[in-house]
Amino acid sequence: MKKPVVDYREFRFSRINEPRFSHVKLLAGWIVYFAMYFITENLIPPERCHAVHSVLDDLIPFNEFFAIFYVAWFFVVFGALLYSFLYNVEGFRNLQRFLIVTQVVAMAVYVIWPSRQDLRPESFARDNLLTWVMGFIYAFDTPTGVCPSLHVGYSIAVAATAQKDARFPAWGKAALWLFTALIAYTVCAVKQHSAVDVLAALPMCLLAEILVFGKSYWLPRLRRA
Repeated sequence: MKKPVVDYREFRFSRINEPRFSHVKLLAGWIVYFAMYFITENLIPPERCHAVHSVLDDLIPFNEFFAIFYVAWFFVVFGALLYSFLYNVEGFRNLQRFLIVTQVVAMAVYVIWPSRQDLRPESFARDNLLTWVMGFIYAFDTPTGVCPSLHVGYSIAVAATAQKDARFPAWGKAALWLFTALIAYTVCAVKQHSAVDVLAALPMCLLAEILVFGKSYWLPRLRRA
C-alpha cells in the first residue's frame, strides 16, 4: 500500500496548528454542514418551501437504473477526499475549500429561499433492488433544500480539483468530468432534483472556482494569454 505523505499516527489535537497537520482543521467544515443540514431538513416545513420545476423534468422519466450512479457518487466523493487527504495534501486543501464554498452558498440559499421538489413517483412501476434502494433514500432524505444541487456541486468540485493536478492522469480527469455529467442527469432521473437545481449549481461552482483557484491557477494563465 502506498505510504501517506503525512504520518497521521503522530497527529494529536495539540499539534493541529503545525504545518503538516493544519489541513485537518478543514474537516470541521463537515461538522458545520451537517448541523445546517439538520436545521434545513427538520426545522423548515415543506409548506414554506418553494416548489422547483421545469419542463425538462417532465421530459426525463424516472429510471431506477440510475440509482447505481447515485450510490456510486458517495464513494467517489469520499474516495477523492480520502485519497487526497492521504497522498496529496494540497489537493485536499483545494477540494475541501471548494466543497466548503458550495456548502455555505447552498445552505444560505436553503435558508433564505427554501426549496422543495414534488417530482418523486407515488409508486414504482417495478419492484426490484434498485427501486428498494430509491425507496430507502426517499425515506431518510426529504425532498426539501434542493436548489442548488450539492450532488452536482460536489461532483464538479472533485473534477475541477483533479483537473488542476498535474500528476492526475488525463484519462482520470476525463472520467471524472464524464461522471459529473452523468450525475447531473442521474439526480433528475431518480427524481432527487429538478433540472433547475442542476443549472443553479453552475454559478455556485463558478464562485467556488474563482475563490479557490482564481489567484493560484487562473490569474497567471490569464496574464499569459
